[in-house]
Amino acid sequence: MNCLYCDTAIALEMSWRNLLFPTVQPKLCESCDRKLLLIGEACCESCSRPLKNVAPKYIKENKCLDCIKWEQDPNWTNTLEKNISLFQYNDFLKEVVARFKFRGDYELAKIFSGELQRQLRTIEYEMLVPIPLSKERLLERGFNQSEALGQVAGIETDHVLERIHSERQSKKTRKQRLSQQQIFRFCGDKKQVFEKNILLIDDIYTTGITLRHAAKVLKEAGAGQVHAITLARG
Repeated sequence: MNCLYCDTAIALEMSWRNLLFPTVQPKLCESCDRKLLLIGEACCESCSRPLKNVAPKYIKENKCLDCIKWEQDPNWTNTLEKNISLFQYNDFLKEVVARFKFRGDYELAKIFSGELQRQLRTIEYEMLVPIPLSKERLLERGFNQSEALGQVAGIETDHVLERIHSERQSKKTRKQRLSQQQIFRFCGDKKQVFEKNILLIDDIYTTGITLRHAAKVLKEAGAGQVHAITLARG
């Protein structure tokens, strides 16, 4: 088997134990695996932003200033309960995500399956909802990266959201993202989500506005709490 990122052959240790009790096949070689770093415990308890290099004046009660501001805004308070990001958004992960998301390398989603499965077992939720792409982006990429992450983790996703604006979020400034109008609409049966604990899944948490737009639509449709899981905190 070869590394999904660099294609280096992965040498598996052969032993009677491995033959009798086969383990999960590694997705990355040792060199690439060392570059995929978990965020760890020193992070904002609301959005998973790493706090190691954040000045104390921007942290309050284990939350970053951004999350405090979100909860102080009457338009967004109690919209998104929490985001759990898994990995540090270093240069290696940025390149992996770019190849996966923008260059259509679906197989790279498997790199994250093990950690996603582990984290999903620790979260109480009733529906996993992927952040949708516009029709234009879906045709361009061939798949929805958020849905793909759920699929490789072996979790069925529910499609109850539809994107109504197709502008690329990656091309917008932070100010433009925060000031944009609602970008989703509910497209399911409200009975599906009524008082349910819903988990959104996406690739990167950047400003948090995309997840909050999605959470707001779900709550307006009758959902209970809305949390999110993402690969990284940008």
